[in-house]
Amino acid sequence: MKIDQNTIDKISHLARLKLTDAQSEEMKGKMEQILSWMEKLNEIDTTGVEPLTHMSAELNHLREDKVTSHLEKQSALKNAPSADQNFFRVPRIIE
Repeated sequence: MKIDQNTIDKISHLARLKLTDAQSEEMKGKMEQILSWMEKLNEIDTTGVEPLTHMSAELNHLREDKVTSHLEKQSALKNAPSADQNFFRVPRIIE
């Protein structure tokens, strides 16, 4: 499938990218490769194939929650650039 320069310009605008002419040509070639690959995938007969919801049947292997030692409040505040008794001081961002 052929992609024209207007399509590249529109996609780069939507993605907030500023492409040079060389980058634009490279992107055009890569997008044409992707679309031709997708056209080949469309030729495959997928009747009777169930859609996947996950790429594998593996389950997440989660660790057990264990109580461990933690950083003491005074130790954490000692390393802060600015602290006020029990709290970190940060610059005000909301007026």
